[in-house]
Amino acid sequence: GIISYTKGAFESIVDRSSGMMPDSGKFIELNGPGGKDLNTANEKMADDGLRTLAFTMRRWDRLPDDLTPRSVEKDLTIIGLAGMMDPPREEAKQAVAMCKTAGIKPVMITGDHPLTARNIAVRLGIADNRGMITGPELDKLSLEEFEAQVETISVYARVVPEQKIKIVKALQDKGEFVAMTGDGVNDAPALKRADIGIAMGITGTDVSKEASHMILLDDNFATIVKAVKEGRRIFDNIRKFIKYTMTSNSGEIWTIFLAPFLGLPIPLLPIHILWINLVTDGLPGLALTVEPEEKGIMKRPPRHPQESIFAHGMAVHIMWVGLLMGGISIFTQAWSINNGYDQAHWQTMVFTVLCLSQMGHVLAVRTDRESLFKIGLFSNKTLLGAVILTFALQMATIYVPVLNPIFKTAPLSLDELFITLTLASVVFFAVETEKWCFRKKTVIGY
Repeated sequence: GIISYTKGAFESIVDRSSGMMPDSGKFIELNGPGGKDLNTANEKMADDGLRTLAFTMRRWDRLPDDLTPRSVEKDLTIIGLAGMMDPPREEAKQAVAMCKTAGIKPVMITGDHPLTARNIAVRLGIADNRGMITGPELDKLSLEEFEAQVETISVYARVVPEQKIKIVKALQDKGEFVAMTGDGVNDAPALKRADIGIAMGITGTDVSKEASHMILLDDNFATIVKAVKEGRRIFDNIRKFIKYTMTSNSGEIWTIFLAPFLGLPIPLLPIHILWINLVTDGLPGLALTVEPEEKGIMKRPPRHPQESIFAHGMAVHIMWVGLLMGGISIFTQAWSINNGYDQAHWQTMVFTVLCLSQMGHVLAVRTDRESLFKIGLFSNKTLLGAVILTFALQMATIYVPVLNPIFKTAPLSLDELFITLTLASVVFFAVETEKWCFRKKTVIGY
């Protein structure tokens, strides 16, 4: 005779089976006590977090003419169950906890038994004993009924890939920004529908990779969380770059714009403006892009996709700090002229004050809240090097004789240099004071 063997999920196999054959070799009907014992064994394994597979056999006198699954996979006899442990990676639990503190809700979608899914979800911290739904239960709900409770569900069990798109759509209709992982061909529609589809690089099919926005090369959930952290760092640094460069440009504009209205000559020459834009803005600005992530970067809620890059007081900062830079530069010019300095001297002092005030500003805007004295100068050595190099180049335009005719500068005495350094430092301490005020408001609960 011929024997066919079939394996699969317990529920699917039971629906296709008529009995079971334990070690004794005696056939037992599934609709009797033996069937209840089999059910109990399956649920115990599932409750222990094991993924259960049922194995069956069927004897044939001869090879059947119809070899389709519908014909062959019926009247099966269950010959055993196997419980397999597929433990989550060690870093997965920590990654789930980090997601929650970052305002990201992890949701588990699996084809496993509900008890297995709940056990793993509780172990990872994704959910407690509530907030779970199965695929068959999901099919019974209309989209409107499902949307009413979708935000309370963290675990989906016995879900087929086709149901994932329903889950994604319901979350999006509730205003959620959805990232979804998948590896199979049937996952492709949901991956494409999600705001960020993430395919598995190792186990994923070519179709799922084509439909995705990202490919996870190591198939590790923790890597997604690391990518979120890195993305937040990059976005923060883009904001810092814009804040620094636009504030610097604002300072130059205020300086040039206000001087004629106050009866003062033009404070800066075109060569000075070009130097500031190329060197003073360029080198430190580029170094800001490698700034390490700020403390608590994964403890703040996600940014709304439509939120302006100038949000959280950045536009106001650009205006008032730029005006402060311009005011200090104008004050330097007026003071120098009143004290009898010639044009080369007072222009050199204004030029230097504006350059060095921007160096103080770039050091202060390295963080939005923390003080520079707390994070330390050496936590971004690239930026520190850029500031030192910019300072050295600025000093060269003043004290290297061959450069004086080019930049229309004059050497400053130590007293004059001390005055310019003192005036330039006002911007640094003003921004540090602004951050101190923000920290104080946070502490007292505003």
